[in-house]
Amino acid sequence: MRDEQPFFSIIIPTFNRPLQLTHCLQSLARVNYPPNRFEVVVVDDGSVGPAETVVSSFSNRLDITLITQPHSGPAIARNKGAAHAKGKFLAFTDDDCTPAPEWLKSLALRFNGTPDAMIGGRTLNVFLQNLYSAASHFLIEYLYSYYNVNSDQARFFTSNNLSLAAGRFHSIGGFNTLFPDAAAEDREFCDRWLRHGFRMIYAPEVLIYHAHRLTLHSLCRQQFNYGRGAFRFHQLRAPRRINDFRLEPLSFYVNMLRYPLAEIPGAKKYLILALIVLSQKTNAAGFLWEMVRQIIRKNNPILSSGHYD
Repeated sequence: MRDEQPFFSIIIPTFNRPLQLTHCLQSLARVNYPPNRFEVVVVDDGSVGPAETVVSSFSNRLDITLITQPHSGPAIARNKGAAHAKGKFLAFTDDDCTPAPEWLKSLALRFNGTPDAMIGGRTLNVFLQNLYSAASHFLIEYLYSYYNVNSDQARFFTSNNLSLAAGRFHSIGGFNTLFPDAAAEDREFCDRWLRHGFRMIYAPEVLIYHAHRLTLHSLCRQQFNYGRGAFRFHQLRAPRRINDFRLEPLSFYVNMLRYPLAEIPGAKKYLILALIVLSQKTNAAGFLWEMVRQIIRKNNPILSSGHYD
């Protein structure tokens, strides 16, 4: 039996990715951090093949707990994992991520100096030769370069590499469960965190590797869902009268297109650029689709009585 509170609780939502989950847990079993100072909480979000077999195979290497739920999306899964967590700090990652060996050690050093801040780390793309994964990754890197230009006053982290005190997570209500997909729930959480006057710090030494293999179809689906999530994000902010539906300045989009040209060598940069242009069109289509959908639901009593899917 554990005789002291763990310093970290690592929360991992998973859905139908047993191989990726295995790699994630293997990396956690190798972290350079005392094993009695962290626990792992895996939340199986209604997988067709239960994650129990994978998780049980690590029971002798990790302090690990499996929680199951009907398929409800990553926001609800993360909240459920946090509700069962015992650690002083929560460290969120995803089942297709492999934290670097120094991940927890680097986080602990940051929290020793700034225990009340949210710490966001750097994510590296594993599939460098996959153009679709590369395009998706460069979009995230650009957002980090834009929103986190001052690392001590960061404004946006993705949910696959962010950590914070458990008490503060619960005090602001966790992730918003009106986001059923992995799309903008992290953006809304960061926005709400800042609105409470809390600090965000970007720590690039807090490193994970992201193994998300995409195709043209899955990239477009991802960006379409991001667009839908963006509409929901603005919809939630509107009652607060906080810049509702305000677009970023034109320079934001111009620099987004310049970013891969400056960062990627050779002709590959033009292929990535074309995919980024396509992704932004798909993102805009998702935004408009969700906006029209909400207008129809609002004006149709039968539809508006259904679940927010």
